[in-house]
Formats: sequence, C-alpha cells, structure tokens
Amino acid sequence: MAKDPDQLDAREAQLNSTSVLDMTSPRLKFRRKLRHFYDRAAKVAIGIGGIGVIVAILLIFLYLFYEVIPLFKAASVAEVNQYQLEVAEMAPGLHLAIEEQSEIGMRLDQSGTFLFFNLEDGTTVSAIPVSLPEATTITAFTLDTEASGIVALGLSNGQVVIVAYGYETSYAQIDNVRTITPVVSYPFGTEPYQLFSGQEVIALALRTRGESMLLAGSNSAGQGSLVRVSKQTNLLAAFSRGGEARSFDTTVATIPMSVDGTTQMYIEGDQRWLYFIAANGLIRILDMSAALNNAASQFEIETFLTVDGARPTRIAFMLGGISLLVADDRGIVSQWFLIREGDRTRLQRVRDFTPSTSPIVALSPEQRRKNFVVADATGAVSIYNSTAHREVFSEQLLTSKPDAMAISPRGDALLIESAGNIGFWRVANEHPEVSWTALWDKVWYESYTEPEYIWQSSAATNEFEPKYSLVPLSFGTLKAAFYAMLFAAPLAICGAIFTGYFMAPGMRRKVKPLIELMEALPTVVLGFLAGLWLAPFVEKNLLGIFSIIIILPVSILLASFVWMQLLHNWRHRIPEGWEAGMLIPVILVFGYLSFALATPVEQIFFEGDLRFWISNDLGITYDQRNALVVGFAMGFAVIPTIFTIAEDAIFTVPKHLTYGSLALGANPWQSLYRVVLPTASPGIFSALMIGMGRAVGETMIVLMATGNTPIMDINIFEGMRTLAANIAVEIPESEVDSTHYRILFLAALVLFTFTFVFNTVAEIVRQRLRRKYSTI
Repeated sequence: MAKDPDQLDAREAQLNSTSVLDMTSPRLKFRRKLRHFYDRAAKVAIGIGGIGVIVAILLIFLYLFYEVIPLFKAASVAEVNQYQLEVAEMAPGLHLAIEEQSEIGMRLDQSGTFLFFNLEDGTTVSAIPVSLPEATTITAFTLDTEASGIVALGLSNGQVVIVAYGYETSYAQIDNVRTITPVVSYPFGTEPYQLFSGQEVIALALRTRGESMLLAGSNSAGQGSLVRVSKQTNLLAAFSRGGEARSFDTTVATIPMSVDGTTQMYIEGDQRWLYFIAANGLIRILDMSAALNNAASQFEIETFLTVDGARPTRIAFMLGGISLLVADDRGIVSQWFLIREGDRTRLQRVRDFTPSTSPIVALSPEQRRKNFVVADATGAVSIYNSTAHREVFSEQLLTSKPDAMAISPRGDALLIESAGNIGFWRVANEHPEVSWTALWDKVWYESYTEPEYIWQSSAATNEFEPKYSLVPLSFGTLKAAFYAMLFAAPLAICGAIFTGYFMAPGMRRKVKPLIELMEALPTVVLGFLAGLWLAPFVEKNLLGIFSIIIILPVSILLASFVWMQLLHNWRHRIPEGWEAGMLIPVILVFGYLSFALATPVEQIFFEGDLRFWISNDLGITYDQRNALVVGFAMGFAVIPTIFTIAEDAIFTVPKHLTYGSLALGANPWQSLYRVVLPTASPGIFSALMIGMGRAVGETMIVLMATGNTPIMDINIFEGMRTLAANIAVEIPESEVDSTHYRILFLAALVLFTFTFVFNTVAEIVRQRLRRKYSTI
C-alpha cells in the first residue's frame, strides 16, 4: 500500500521542527551563562586553594628561617666608657672581675687591696685590703674560679692567704631598690697556710669544692708542696650561743720530684691532676692522689704546650676545669685536655685558634659558656667559642697593649685595663655555640677520645659542654624511615597489585576499605601498643619473628603451587579472583607454627635465649625498643597510604590496554609486567615517596617505640632518635629564644627540607615516567 507523499513531507517537517533546538532562547542563554559562571568560579576557587597551599608552605618556611637566622649572627661589642680609677696611686694589678649584674667591677692589686668600682663611670664603691702578715709582700697569685671568687695570695715568707670576694644583694622595703654590697671573706680561716719555711712562693694552684680545698705551690729552689684542707663543723654548733664552731682538717705533703723552672701551676676540675708549666712551655702533670698519699715517684705526663720555640704568654682553664687554653707569643691559642685510652692518660692538643700574629697578652674565659676572650699586644680583641671552633668577634678595640681583661659572668660586658685606663664595653653574643662544624661535622668534645657526632643538649652540671650535632638525629630519621619502608613497601605494593589487577570486584569492595580504615588509627595508639606490647613481645619471641618472615612467604608459594596442581573442577569451584581467601587459613596455621617451633629450635641452637646469644656471642647490642619494633609499628601506619595510592594507580589503567595485550597472546602476568605496571608506575612511585615522607615526619610512634637515644648505628636492634621526636621531646623544656630553642627550629627546618626534597624528587620522577609510558 503506497503512502501519500504529502503526508510524508508533513511528517518529516514535523520531526525536523521538534529535533532542532532554538539556541537563542532566553532559557538556554541563561543556562549557558550559569555554566560559564560555575566554570570560572571553580577555576578561581581551585586557583585560590592552590595558591593558598603554596603561600602557607612558604609562610612556614619563612617563619622557621626567621627563628633560625639569629643563630648565625656574629657578636657585637659597643663601647660604654673609658676612665681612670679614683685611687691615689695605682699599684700593678693582679686580677680584674665583673659582678653578676655588670654594675660593679673589681680590681685586685699587688698591695692586696680589693678595689670595687662602678662600671659605668669608674667611681669607687669600696676598697677592702687583705689582712697580710707584717713585712710580707705578694709574690704569687692564683684564682680558683671566677664563679667562686676565691683567690690565693702567695707571700714572700712562704705563706699563703686564702681570701674570697663576693657581693651581697639587698632590696629596700619601701621602693624595692636593689643594693649590691661588695664583701671580702676568708672561707678557710684568716690564718695563712705555711707552704715553705722562709722561701717565697713563686707559683700557686688552687681548687675548691664545697668546704674542701686543694692548694699547691712551688718556690725558687724547685720544691713543691701540697695542702689539702677540709672544713670541720661541730654538730652541736647550732645550739652554741657563741655561733658556729669551725675547725680545719689539714693534710700537707711534699712533692718528691723537682719542679724547677715552674712559673705557673694549675689544678684541673676533678682535683686529681696538678699541672706544672715552665716558661718554655714544658708541662709536667702529677697525680695528686698519689702525691697526697706519699706514693708519687714520677710525673705522669711530660710534654710541650708550644712548638717551634714559641713561649706561652697566658694560660687559663675553661669552664669546668677540663680544657686548658694556652696562648703564646705567636698569636696562637690552643686547647688541651686529658683523655683516657685504656690504662694510659695523655694530654691532647685538640684545636687551635689564630686570632692574631702578635703575642697574646690577655686571656679571659667566660663563666657559663665555653667562650673565651683574647687580646693581643696591638689592642685587637677577639671572642671565640671552643666547641663550635668559631670566631664570633674580632676588632681593634684599643690603641695600646692591654694589661688585664675580664668578661662578665653572663658574657654581656667586657672590662679591659690598658695604660692606666679602664675601658668598659657591652657585648651582645647570643648564640656562639653554633657553627657548621658543630652542627654537621665531627667535634672533639671534652674528655672524649676522638671526634664524634653527639646530640646532648643539657646536663645536670653547669660545666656542661652543649653538643648540638644534627647528624645523629638526621641519621635516626632516615634509619626509622628505611626500616619502616623495608617492612611496608613490599606488602603495600604487592597487595595493591593483587587487589587492583587480580582480585574479584566483590572482594575488592570489601578488602580495600578495610585496609584504608587502618589509616584512621591514631599514631599515638600505635606508638603506645608498640612500646608497651610489641617491644616486649618481639624481645621474647625474637626467633619466632625471624621465622615468620621466612616461613610465611615460602608457605604462601607452596600453597599456591599445591592449588595449581589440583584438578580443574576443584579449582573452579572457587570463583575467579576469590582464591586469596584460601590463603587465610594457610597464614594462620604457618604463623602459629613459626612461633611454636621457635621455642625448641631456640633451646637447641641458642641455649634457650636468642637475644642473649646475639648480645653475648655476637657482641651486638640489643635494646628492647629498637629499629625492628619501629619498622613493624611505623610500617603498619604507612601501609594504608602506599596501598591506597598504588592500588588506585593500578586499577585505573585503561582496560583496553589489558584486553589488547591478552588478545595478542600475552598471559595475565606478562600483561601486568609489560603493560599495567609501566602505565601505573608514576602513581606507584608517588605512593612510595608519599609513604617515605610520612615515615620521615612520623613523631609519636618513634617517640614511644624507641629508646630515644641519639646514636649513629645501623644495627636493627639499636634504637634511635629522629628529628621529629627530638622536637616533640625537647621543645617544651627549652628556654624561648635560647640557642637550644632555635636549634630545635633548625631541626624542624631540616625536617621540612627532607620532606620537600622527597616530594620534589617524587614529582620529577613521576612526570618523567608519565612522559615515558604515555604512548603505551
């Protein structure tokens, strides 16, 4: 039956009229404008978010840099005043000192008078003479320490007077005005101590500790004498109306060897060694414990402090009485201290400072830091820190040769006597302990047998030498990350490959969220479990841990081989992609057998204790909280991150690439190796680097699961301290704006740099991998 042509034309016109949209309609124009607005708004929002992230990172970096940069600022010295002291006749000086608040100075002269004066203008505060026996003159002088203020004055009749200077601080009750009053006392009695009979003392050494004192001296005849004094207090003195009844227990010993030529004597801080120094730099060291017991027969050490004919000009002990500073007439200052090597003790020249080519004529160590100030014959003054081996200041402050010099207890004031004038300067020297050497190089610390990398920011004694090496912390950070990645990377990547490529979709929908849920566990909980449960468990079942690492992979391969040997009908009863469920009982059984068989094996081969065998027979140190525990705990925390990113990268490989590979005759493993993994390699590498960054920055796990010992040892059974853990532990205890405080910020900057470098390298490699495999 033929259709009417007119009807066909009308129907076609109707269809054409309904299928063509009117693009100029107001409704479509509004929708296009709205879509365009949404696109631009999203673009702007994404751009603002990206720029905000970059700005936030830059602000963090700038803040860290702002806190760190003062560490490397040089010291500054500003002159306050130059004046002459208000004395009728200025006798030669023996010692200069500055009071704690840098308000009062003290000058002890050859006549035995303590002159206290105002530092700002030189006005006299008080002048206190020492009670000396009649018809005697001072022939020798020595100082215990600047902090104690106890001095010994050797006299022409062979006697020694012990006297101390100090300050009493009081506050007015009305206006709370502070008043500092100088005082002079006799801590070991007013009676002089007789070292020699009728022969003048030419050299003295003094060292006190609490209420005991060691005094040594020599005379022009080459004789030496030792005196040990202990203060005795009557237990009933508190009930006596006459006050405290004190007496002194005195032991006198004669040094059997000749000390001829001695010009200077020193007793080191532990009060064991006595140094005799001659004008030519020869030093002879005596064991005082043997000498006091009349058992000394020879000097323990004899050597020269200078070389090539140089002569020492100034010698002083640094803070703590361990390091001896020796300045010579060639402008060199050397640092020496005793080190113990087995049964032998030797005096080691540790480092040299070269502030000048002119003779050093003044040397003054600080009281609270390992700093010292030197001045040469031309008037040039330099400030050094011995540990950092750093010159923090050097400038020509004087036009004439200095006669004496003192630096304040806080290191903020400098006093120099020159040509009858006194000069007073303010010193700003906040962070002298920091240098590139102290932070990143081996440093020879006091009493150590060799240079080492050490982090030890505080100690119980004031004489402590801060050790701020960041190398052990950086090493510990990388060590913890290495063992965590060693545990996490194979499991996470292999799990991602199986889940994203082989696993059935139904099983994948259950497994992947479960693994990702692991990331929600707080790291403080993981650290708590690792420290209190996992560490003791690993120590007790060490052989079982090693066994399971070997047995489980072998058992899984064996189970897979057996599975492939089963009949075809049996294997296909399990849906494809669900075979992994059959490994759960295998893992449980062989995991149990690994621990069950470890006990008899340990009894047979390791005498029942593998940990003891490792420590005793192999000589390998084992700490309960060690890198092995950290590897397990932190690896558990890192696995979800690596797994999620790597699995997404593998799963999102276009299916047509896999189907094409299979269609060309490749088996699934060949397709995986030659097609899927190269295509997903940028994402897999990013997963590894992000996991590495997470491990580097982890804090709580390494804080709670390690011994927090900043040591450099690759041993898996040793602990470590990381940068992040160190910051968390020490930042609450550090003084704001102190050197320790700012170095912790420097550690944060180093950690920030680590993660930045890792992420940058990851992005560069990822981009190259994308370009390389984008044509597959």
